[in-house]
Amino acid sequence: MQPAYLTDQALNEFIRQALAEDLGEGDHSTLGAVSASKISKANLLVKDNGILAGLTVAQKIFHTVDPDLILTVFKKEGDPVKKGEIAFEVEGKAQSILMAERLVLNCMQRMSGIATYTHHLCKLIEGTKTRLKDTRKTTPNFRLMEKWAVAIGGGKNHRYALYDMVMLKDNHIDMAGGIQLAIGRVKNYLKAKNKDLKIEIETRTLAEVEEVLRVGGVDIIMLDNMSLPDMKKAVAMIDGKYKTEASGGITETTLLEVAKCGVDYISVGALTHSVKSLDLSLKVILIKKK
Repeated sequence: MQPAYLTDQALNEFIRQALAEDLGEGDHSTLGAVSASKISKANLLVKDNGILAGLTVAQKIFHTVDPDLILTVFKKEGDPVKKGEIAFEVEGKAQSILMAERLVLNCMQRMSGIATYTHHLCKLIEGTKTRLKDTRKTTPNFRLMEKWAVAIGGGKNHRYALYDMVMLKDNHIDMAGGIQLAIGRVKNYLKAKNKDLKIEIETRTLAEVEEVLRVGGVDIIMLDNMSLPDMKKAVAMIDGKYKTEASGGITETTLLEVAKCGVDYISVGALTHSVKSLDLSLKVILIKKK
């Protein structure tokens, strides 16, 4: 199912802004060096093993630059790919292909890197009930693509932004004057604004978990930077009354042990803030005159 944030309007606006940033008043290298009558063909060459992501946005970028460009796609979103394979072929005006090239590669390389790492981490916790989630630790103005890539890689998107879910973290709780006051104020606020949003609250200790259970009124309890023994105790205390999410400093080496504590979700900021892009390139294979 397509994520709710992935609308035509959002995609079109992203592409418009990204092309404006890159092209400005014009691609003078291409306009000066390449004849407007040149017709070319190019392949997207995969230069590393991984999970492919960004094909849909690549097609939209090419067709935004030039609706007459013809794409022949050989792979699907989320397909595993190997070094040496060809993901798609694009044919049309050489100038148009060159103007779209960098934005297509920037999106696909970054998205494929995220999808690849997400898929890798999901495999590590396969067989447990735990699902992997992303965070808001994304690149400014590129969140749409990064969240989408996590979903393509098999992960679950956390809230998209500040407006679609309430998350009461340590600073909110401390500034509000405590767990009970923070939850109470948020519930009054949502009622006054006539908003139906899920509420997640961060807990740092078993005592805070006990307090949340006493106060109630939330949907998800985050277990932040807890030791494995404390996390197991917290999951037992919560006993399915609320969904649970583990967060904070979780790495590849600790991921499975955290999942075995019985949490519903593990959120990993590294899915988007520390990932290596997948190596892809656009290679011209034919140039001919009209």
